[in-house]
Amino acid sequence: MDLASFPWLSFIVLVPLAGVAVLLFVDRRAHDMLRWIALDFMLLCFLGSLFVYYYFNPNNAGMQLQEYREWVPSWGIAYKLGIDGISLFLVLLTTFLGPIVILASWKDIKVRVKEFLISLLVLQTGMIGVFVSLDLFLFYVFWEIMLIPMYLLIGIWGNPARRLYAAIKFVLYTVVGSLLMLVAILVLYFMAGKSTGVYTFDLLKLYDFAVPVRAQFWMFLAFFLAFAIKVPMFPFHTWLPDAHTEAPTVGSVVLAAVMLKMGTYGFIRFAIPLFPNAAIDAIWWISVLAVIGIIYGAWVAMVQDDVKRLVAFSSVSHLGFVMLGMFAFTTIGVQGSILQMINHGLSTGALFLIVGMIYERRHTRLIAEFGGISKVMPLFAVFFMIFTLSSIGLPGLNGFVGEFLILLGTFEVHPWYAVLGASGVIFAAVYMLWMFQRVMFGEVTNPKNFNLSDLSAREVVVLAPIVIFVVWIGVYPNTFLKPMEPSVNKFIEHVQKKRTAIIETDKKIKLSGSDLTIALTAQRDGRSCVKPYAQ
Repeated sequence: MDLASFPWLSFIVLVPLAGVAVLLFVDRRAHDMLRWIALDFMLLCFLGSLFVYYYFNPNNAGMQLQEYREWVPSWGIAYKLGIDGISLFLVLLTTFLGPIVILASWKDIKVRVKEFLISLLVLQTGMIGVFVSLDLFLFYVFWEIMLIPMYLLIGIWGNPARRLYAAIKFVLYTVVGSLLMLVAILVLYFMAGKSTGVYTFDLLKLYDFAVPVRAQFWMFLAFFLAFAIKVPMFPFHTWLPDAHTEAPTVGSVVLAAVMLKMGTYGFIRFAIPLFPNAAIDAIWWISVLAVIGIIYGAWVAMVQDDVKRLVAFSSVSHLGFVMLGMFAFTTIGVQGSILQMINHGLSTGALFLIVGMIYERRHTRLIAEFGGISKVMPLFAVFFMIFTLSSIGLPGLNGFVGEFLILLGTFEVHPWYAVLGASGVIFAAVYMLWMFQRVMFGEVTNPKNFNLSDLSAREVVVLAPIVIFVVWIGVYPNTFLKPMEPSVNKFIEHVQKKRTAIIETDKKIKLSGSDLTIALTAQRDGRSCVKPYAQ
């Protein structure tokens, strides 16, 4: 059998579900056996993703390893999967963290272990499916599938005090945005079908349909709300701190490392290419919201007395950078945005693991309860320091590369947004280093901290692979930037050409001041960016 023609994308999507099928027949009291089975299937999923990476052509800008099966042909629904440079590393991040979260929860979860592992495996399928779906209906199915296991993770295995409140709040926010997006998908389906005579949910075919300018605003707004809530962007972020604080450690890791990226990925894969006019008209207010999120998230993080809640608010700030770079519509800015999605997944996911490890020992996350921990847990202190410096963007580590590219790409077209956004780097250093100092340095004054055990071998195995990628991206980012560059350039060119075509067919559209600035900048320096008219 030719491995190159093997359906690897279906393999990594369906392997976790195969793990669920096996777990159903295992005695729920055999906790260790259940964990080993779940770990094996997560490792098998990661191995499959390595084959996806091996057979991926970094010089090809289009969708690769595509799979197509008719599902409901009378409605234009198909099982269609594909991957490009934009989604490749998000898939790899998801499969990479799968085994890690199983190992991290090995001793943390002691009740309903079977149901917990099933929830993680179903969630894994949903997340990978979102990143590889090329059919809007299929995408929506995976988008909704992942909602159920995350609700269970928070509501059953979260902090007993407020876990139901956090779980319900998470579901309500997500469902409201999802339903609006579903309405926009159906409107697009019928509008394109009526115009072309072909009713389809095929994303690549819908890319070629020119949505009328007036309709674009409302449809983009519906997609925007769904994805902005998931990111989350300011002011749609209020569910996030509660969800992170009340969720179990692995729930917070998956939520921060992967699920939040579905919002940012949704913009670059769906909202912007489908509705380019509305997206470019929205540059100024989305950039303003991104800058507010960067600064607001940092300021609120500074005053937190709970380590986990501090890390949660830092996500609001860091993902503001992702949105800022994406809506710069420059090659450098968009590449930085995608890379920062990966960086945030690694760094913040690791920080939640760190917080979970200290919580297992002390059953508290209050900063005031600690102090001098580095003296009794030196190995823990080393890992904590690495991930803290990564989060604040120290040169030589992954966070610096992503933030630098974002600010550089944004400065090309929106200097003031870049300057204001750069203040978030300073604020990040303040709240992260101040927290690290209070937790790790000084004298051990709390008697409960005198005899804390350092990291176990299992915990080192959990954290060490993340350190490797934190340093790798920081030292040699070209490994990750080169495969995504052709797809990023194609994305920008698609938005440019589609916007131009729509403008030419609608003479009422006027060139706005913000568009003119982008156009003149592009003509001045010859860099790749969105231009309202073809040169």
